[in-house]
Amino acid sequence: MTPTDTATALPDRQTLPAEERHATELAFLAAHDTGPRPPGWRLTPRAVITFVSGSGGEPLALPERHDSLPDKLVIAPKFVGERALVERCVVTLAGERGLLLVGEPGTAKSMLSELLSAAVSGTSALTVQGTAGTTEDALRYGWNYALLLAQGPTPTALVDSPVLAAMRGGRVARVEEITRCLPEVQDALVSILSDRRMSVPELAGTDDAQVAAAPGFTVIATANLRDRGVSEMSAALKRRFNFETVHPIADVDAETALVRRQAVAAVERAGAAFGVDDAVLDVLVTVFRDLRAGRSAEGWDVERPGTVMSTAEAVQVAVSLGVAAAYLPGADSLDLVPGHLLGVVRKDDPADHARLLGYWDGPVRRRAEDGSALWRRLWDLRENLR
Repeated sequence: MTPTDTATALPDRQTLPAEERHATELAFLAAHDTGPRPPGWRLTPRAVITFVSGSGGEPLALPERHDSLPDKLVIAPKFVGERALVERCVVTLAGERGLLLVGEPGTAKSMLSELLSAAVSGTSALTVQGTAGTTEDALRYGWNYALLLAQGPTPTALVDSPVLAAMRGGRVARVEEITRCLPEVQDALVSILSDRRMSVPELAGTDDAQVAAAPGFTVIATANLRDRGVSEMSAALKRRFNFETVHPIADVDAETALVRRQAVAAVERAGAAFGVDDAVLDVLVTVFRDLRAGRSAEGWDVERPGTVMSTAEAVQVAVSLGVAAAYLPGADSLDLVPGHLLGVVRKDDPADHARLLGYWDGPVRRRAEDGSALWRRLWDLRENLR
């Protein structure tokens, strides 16, 4: 298939939210598991876990035939991580408790948040992106100023934030990078998560002066452990959340499969077929894991760079290799690896350049000396790191 052939079949959007990407699986699981559900939930807790972690390769069968659904379906795993972690997250949400996902950058916290929201509420769109410029209105409400000037403060002039919309609908609200918000903005969530209602002082004296959360409402927030210049959460806000740490993928085969799967999808969205050899992907993932852990698979010490060598970064490098292979005839994927790695490690600390060279002079050289042809070629490319 040529890049042009693939491009003709592309959708009109670069990406789809989880509830649209996996609409068939969500509908199938809703019909498959008809057990008790917490108030406001689209699926049972057990079905939410299956949606996120997969059915273990086993096809699930519907109890009765549905015209619009297959009789049997294998639910693919979407989050590569401990099933126990997913189970704890689902239990937290079923208890209408706030959930905070913390971990290194690139460990799929946002993806897990999106999947859980889509499975529980049917939408992952009620999202606030935390930044240093995020205001309290993003967590509470704003106003349509044209209507405000014409009518004064009325319910029709009120503009719901994603959090307020989630409260009204009994759904899950997502707050990404919560620790990037200023403390006074974060603390807008304290009363929301404890009292389960939001006051609108401008509408005092009317029935709309307070909005009570419908059953099923809760919040999933994410925070990176390595971010600099973040705002510490108050003790009061921390008590409103259950903390769950999302760790890097432990299994090398699972990480390699994930990198390949996501890179293939991204390159296909770019209008091309993925043409990077599995052996090159194995090398790429091995380098990322060695540098991330500070120790090679053989047990050799490695100086860790200050940059987080996350799975998400490995995916992006794999995507770049795939796009180059598709659109730059004659480009050798392995030849491009050192340059892309250098681009990754230079993001934070200039000294990481020397650490990457040290990795080449250590594990890469030793593997080359042990007779691996692929690592020998990689060692010969050391000059590309200058």
